[in-house]
Amino acid sequence: MGPKQRAAEAALTHVCSGMVVGLGTGSTADCFLSALSAALCQGRLRDVRGIATSRQSENRARELNIPLLSPADARPDVTIDGADEIAPNLDLIKGMGGALLREKIVAQNSRRLLIIADSSKLVAVLGTRSPLPVEVATFGHSLHVPFLSDLGATPRLRVNADGSPFLTDNGNYIYDCRFSRIDDPASLQQTLRTRAGIVDCGLFLGMASIAIVGDQQGVREIHAP
Repeated sequence: MGPKQRAAEAALTHVCSGMVVGLGTGSTADCFLSALSAALCQGRLRDVRGIATSRQSENRARELNIPLLSPADARPDVTIDGADEIAPNLDLIKGMGGALLREKIVAQNSRRLLIIADSSKLVAVLGTRSPLPVEVATFGHSLHVPFLSDLGATPRLRVNADGSPFLTDNGNYIYDCRFSRIDDPASLQQTLRTRAGIVDCGLFLGMASIAIVGDQQGVREIHAP
């Protein structure tokens, strides 16, 4: 069992029968979906319903026979999702899977956000490993490039394998913004939010309560201060 699978299995200890669970997007979150499906099939958990954070996780949950609700139907008891970077205080960069807006909507409505990851996602300072995804409206999207560059980023429009722009589930584009480091993520997030046409960014600040981190030896829990 690899580090991602170890973290996903450990996350099941935070899920009880009857819960509503926000279902994250990405390879690590997919490990959790598989673990949750197995627990339901084996009767270790009952009456757990999910709220998907993307079409990808919705389709995967249906394949695995995990019952689904819409976001308006219930408040998740916990959302379990991956991350691209995890700072020591559990501030996060997310969104390399292309679902940052829906992930944030579900996470902010959840009673708890639990992150699962392998140890490579731990960083001392945000922005040192992963680019910061910034979701933008398609109209006039290139006008954001100089704005993002002035903030210290090297922005790059995310594209598909055929070179066409990647479209989010919301019909928007994503600019992956490479910083050398993000020393003041709260200020950066606020600045991005003031710009018309920028929908949101992959900074998840003060949202996660626990990170379960797997490595070759096992798993450990990191709690927010």
